[in-house]
Amino acid sequence: MSVLKVTKSNFNEIKNSKKPVLLDFYADWCGPCRMVAPIVDEISEEYPEYLVGKVNVDSESELAQAFSVVSIPLLVVLKDGKIAEQSVGVRSKEEILEMLGA
Repeated sequence: MSVLKVTKSNFNEIKNSKKPVLLDFYADWCGPCRMVAPIVDEISEEYPEYLVGKVNVDSESELAQAFSVVSIPLLVVLKDGKIAEQSVGVRSKEEILEMLGA
């Protein structure tokens, strides 16, 4: 499954997914975000049991505020619509999978 572009208009649908959700809050100008992006893409392709989405903090400032984003990249795991895990900064694939409970 490919990574979903998360926006204010599709967020509720994504949040209410039966699958655990991995959200990657990023910005195009953010170097560390570009380091995490291929890992997040890999997880979305290799693990269809997770819903993976990316939130551009510049274009989706309301979502960024809702999650109190102050530093990026911010990875958030949602389970049953609630924040189960979150982590700021570059993380390895193994660390991200661990956040997801894989």
